Amino acid sequence: MSIGTRMKAIEIATPGGPEVLTPAERPVPQPAKGEVLIRVAAAGVNGPDLMQRKGLYPAPAGASDLPGLEVSGEIVALGEGVERWSPGENVCALTNGGGYAEYCVADAQQCLPIPKGIDLRDAAGLPETFFTVWSNVFIGAQLQAGETFLVHGGAGGIGTTAIQLGKAFGAKVIATDSPQARCKICCDLGADRVVDYKEEDFVEIVRAAGGANVILDIVGGPNIEKNIKAAAPDARIIQLAFALGSKVEINLMPIMLKRLTYTGSTLRTRPAQFKARVARELHAQVWPHIEAGRIRVVTNRTFALADAAKAHATMESAAHVGKILLVNV
Repeated sequence: MSIGTRMKAIEIATPGGPEVLTPAERPVPQPAKGEVLIRVAAAGVNGPDLMQRKGLYPAPAGASDLPGLEVSGEIVALGEGVERWSPGENVCALTNGGGYAEYCVADAQQCLPIPKGIDLRDAAGLPETFFTVWSNVFIGAQLQAGETFLVHGGAGGIGTTAIQLGKAFGAKVIATDSPQARCKICCDLGADRVVDYKEEDFVEIVRAAGGANVILDIVGGPNIEKNIKAAAPDARIIQLAFALGSKVEINLMPIMLKRLTYTGSTLRTRPAQFKARVARELHAQVWPHIEAGRIRVVTNRTFALADAAKAHATMESAAHVGKILLVNV
């Protein structure tokens, strides 16, 4: 199949709701030094895409202005200096943008082979959440076997990944979500205890279990103070999003008394060398778990690329479980 010079893509017409995602035609990008060009089979839909659409998370300098931070597909061209990959190989890749299109460039060091047994399209849902959870929970917070890991929003894209990685590496996992159908997903993925936050107080339950050593939160708002209460001494709290707001008034004294570490991060702006390290570690330490069936890829729904607005609306409804993908059909 020839590449051509033009491709279909999804642009952000102006900051706003899902309806601002507009089908467009763009030139096919050319891979720069150290990059590969991928014919996109599927692209993952993630929280940062929604933030970019709203005008709250602009693309870094030099990156595509198109949304889409992870893709799967076939390598069709190589930039200067790329030796690891060859045209015709299938990969999944973390990108700095541009995934909502028929073609996308990616740093060759941020590409990974498709794990054995995983469908090419489903693999598009791997990079963003696995890079995020691994870099924050295992590199940053250094979660250890035997520690208690509290995961909020357990049935979402980040949550389903975090639960499974925590269990695969020997942690005791407590997850929160609601309603019961979503809680069941957390159970099915291996969580040791699931808290329906509308029915139970996760602080009491976690404290009764000895407190959480690592907490992964995407909620913010009132959860921030509750996480501090639920934390064990020397715990590490990781804030990845603020679904219920980032401005709160809290008592910081317990952070000092418990010797807590409270941190957060965004993946897109991390140095390329760091993301290359994450890719190497995922390939060596996590991909074998996926290929052995100990970690599942959880795809919720797929939408055609032209239906990106519907995909965003679905994600914002919080009714999805696992990953939402855009596919080129």
